[in-house]
Amino acid sequence: MRITVLSGGVGGSRFVQGLLAAAPDADVTVVVNTADDVWMHGLRVSPDLDTAMYTLTDAIDPERGWGRRDETWHAKEELEAYGAEQAWFGLGDRDLATHLVRSMVLREGGTLSDATRRLCERWQPPVTLLPMSDDEVETHIATTVDGADVEIHFQEFWIRHRAQVPVHAVEVHGLADAVPAPGVVEAVLEADVVVLPPSNPIVSVGPILGVRAVGEAVRTTRAPVVGVSPIIGGAAVRGMADQLLTGLGIELSAGGVARHLGARRDGGVLDGWLVDASDADHLPGLDALGVVGRAVPLWMRDPATTRRLAEDTLALADELRG
Repeated sequence: MRITVLSGGVGGSRFVQGLLAAAPDADVTVVVNTADDVWMHGLRVSPDLDTAMYTLTDAIDPERGWGRRDETWHAKEELEAYGAEQAWFGLGDRDLATHLVRSMVLREGGTLSDATRRLCERWQPPVTLLPMSDDEVETHIATTVDGADVEIHFQEFWIRHRAQVPVHAVEVHGLADAVPAPGVVEAVLEADVVVLPPSNPIVSVGPILGVRAVGEAVRTTRAPVVGVSPIIGGAAVRGMADQLLTGLGIELSAGGVARHLGARRDGGVLDGWLVDASDADHLPGLDALGVVGRAVPLWMRDPATTRRLAEDTLALADELRG
C-alpha cells in the first residue's frame, strides 16, 4: 500500500509514527510544508522538515517536540552576548549542523530536495521525505506590534511574539509561483491513500495545498483523501491554530476546518474527516458538506493511541474505497 501524507511539523510527524506502526509494510511518502522556512543567522532553516526527520528517527527532543535530543545552547548564548538582531531565534548546537549542511548545499547550487536527501542519508527515516517545493516560500503574518501595523515572518510571530499579537491576514510569499518539488505530484497521484494529518490548516497544510499543481493533484487523485481534525472541543490540539483561524474568520471547530478545506465533490480536498469523539455533534454537518465523517479518539497521548488513530484513518480510507 502506498500512503502519501501532507504534513506540518509536530502533530503530523507524530501521526506518521502511528501510521508506520499501523501499516509497517506500507510505502509512505511524507510531503512536508516548507512555508515555515526562513533565512536566519545566515542559514536556511526548515523547521517542519527537520521536525519530521528527527521525529521519525528518534532524534527529536521528546519534551519540546522539536529540535534535537540532548541539545546544548552555547551558540544561542553567544549570539545573545553579541547582541545579534535575530538572537530571539535560537538554534541548538547539534541542530546548527543540520542548517549548516542545508545551507552549504543551497549555496553550492543544489535544491532543497538535494539538501533534504543529503540530510536523510545520515538519518535514514523510514519514509520518503519530500519538501513541498524547492522554491522559497515564506509565510508572513499581518499584525499589529506596539501599535504599528506590520507584516512579520511567521517565525517572528510564533517564536518572538509567542502568537500573542493579533492576526489580520496571512500572506504566503512566493506561493503563487511555486512548483512542486520532484516526486510530490507523483506521490499524490499514485497513492492508495492520501492523508491530511492533524497539522495546522492555515500555515502547514494550507501552503502545501496552495502549491497549485499539488492542490490539483489532491483534488483529482483516484485515492481517497482523509483528514484528521487538528481541533478538539473547539480548541487547537497544539500550536496557534486558534489565533489564526479566529483572526481569519474561520470557525474554530472540527466542522469549521472541514468546511474551510471543502469536499472534493465541490472542488475542495476532503473525502473523509475524522473528528474527536467529543465532537460527534459535527457529523451531520459533515454529511451535508459531502464529507464522510467519523468520531473517534484523536488525542495522540502515547504510541498506542497514536497507532489507533492511524488505524482509524486507514479504516475510513478503506470504507471510502468501497
